Amino acid sequence: MSGKEIEKSADSRMRNAIETLSKEIRSIRTGRASAAILEGIRVDYYGSMLPVNQIANINIPQPRLIEIKVWDENAVQPVEKAIISSNIGLTPNTEGKVIRLNVPSLTSERREELIKRLHIIVEEFRIEIRSIRRESNEELKKLKKDGVISEDQSFTSIEKIQKMTDTYIEEINKLLSKREKEIREE
Repeated sequence: MSGKEIEKSADSRMRNAIETLSKEIRSIRTGRASAAILEGIRVDYYGSMLPVNQIANINIPQPRLIEIKVWDENAVQPVEKAIISSNIGLTPNTEGKVIRLNVPSLTSERREELIKRLHIIVEEFRIEIRSIRRESNEELKKLKKDGVISEDQSFTSIEKIQKMTDTYIEEINKLLSKREKEIREE
């Protein structure tokens, strides 16, 4: 393995971490209806565990309302059951094949709880990015020690990985401040 390959691997792993973080913080429920709230919910549909969006249409007709139009009438009860057991804090109201979820507005206390949770999640991803940097640097030092790459190549690659780390940490901070602002304003 060369220094460039280690750099590429680190970049790819860091980018994946950012994408995962982005999905995770979008799923934090706020006072506004969002289909992302339902992303982690799986429904037992004829023995298969499927995401809600694979057995129903999800619409947001109003800022505080999620409407789930289930395609198969036999799947309505399993969808309801999955929503209730998911602990997202929303109670389904069902009429035929349509399930409605009213999203209550947030209290200031609940907003602060969500922001604390958001900070905890973000810190875990900062640690992950730094961990990727550390592992990559250790690989580079081992290659240098084994004589596979020169000291200059090792130094250059370590510098590039540090710049990558700084860039991705900055991206994490931007995601955090954007989501925190959304939570405070909703």
